[in-house]
Amino acid sequence: MSWNLYPIKEFENLQEQWQALNLEEMSSPLLDKDFVGPSLREFGSNKEILACYRRNGAVLAMAVLTPVHRGAWQTFQPSQAPVGFWIQRTGLDHESLLSELIRKLPGFPLVLGITQQDPQLLPRPEDSGTIKTIDHLQTARIRLQGSFEDYWNARGKNLRQNMRKQRNKLESSGVDVRLQLSTAPEEVAGALADYGRLEMSGWKGKQGTAVHPDNAQGRFYKSMLEAFCARGLGRIYRYWYNDRVAAMNLCIEGRNSLIVLKTAYDEHIKDGSSPAFLLRQEESKKLFEEGRYESLEFYGKLMEWHLKWTDDVRTIYHINKYRFSFISRLHGAMKKPAPALSPAE
Repeated sequence: MSWNLYPIKEFENLQEQWQALNLEEMSSPLLDKDFVGPSLREFGSNKEILACYRRNGAVLAMAVLTPVHRGAWQTFQPSQAPVGFWIQRTGLDHESLLSELIRKLPGFPLVLGITQQDPQLLPRPEDSGTIKTIDHLQTARIRLQGSFEDYWNARGKNLRQNMRKQRNKLESSGVDVRLQLSTAPEEVAGALADYGRLEMSGWKGKQGTAVHPDNAQGRFYKSMLEAFCARGLGRIYRYWYNDRVAAMNLCIEGRNSLIVLKTAYDEHIKDGSSPAFLLRQEESKKLFEEGRYESLEFYGKLMEWHLKWTDDVRTIYHINKYRFSFISRLHGAMKKPAPALSPAE
């Protein structure tokens, strides 16, 4: 049993082992090789390493790790990735697994952070002398069991009335609304151009954080979504007001779920309607009718509006592994407990 460390350029050569382990265990599109590979190409620093844990030749755990500062490593996780890049087989003992890894890492690290883990993918371990888990954020999902009518009737009266009023007002104003679904790889570039225009016209454009075909974000989403769509696992939703794109969702699927990676809407629409909410309602209705997925996942920080659509909430967490127990105790004595690292938001 041992960890082997590889320069990150070896991910391409070992990606099929990564993929096999993900599909056998976590089966998450957020850990798919077609998500991790483009993330490394566009957002990596080449300081990352690939760690691989084997027993009798069988791969039991893999991770992409990056140095944070002197004495600290963490899972590689750009802001576009909702979970840290860590995969392991069920039943492995975290204490021995992480103890061996932290001793193997270069630079005599004192702390190793496994960032933003989903308890649906990796059950939260118990705290110990050298392992501490920390709440990161709450996230929500819509369960897609049963009928849409039952789901919608269980929503709050204000939401249902508000959606009805918006649709009636749009209809009376001569606005024809429709939902468009794109799933073919050759449709991705055009759809992302529409998405980029929505973000560029709003506050993200002013801050310089909007998706654009020529920036790293644009290249990442294009490469990733084309790969997922080629496998029948990518979906891009556009919601139209007449001939105007009013809102969009970028989605990937896996583990019986559809994950909303990004949402954008036209911030210049001032008619009192919410195109993002109207898209969400129609999208959810279609998904209930399809019966293909068990849930629609949001993964972002829980907001008040999420609770209008669902009460299914769980906590995303970090794992901090300390080389020595006294460091863990010092961290626990801080007035404002926080991750020892600075995981991506």
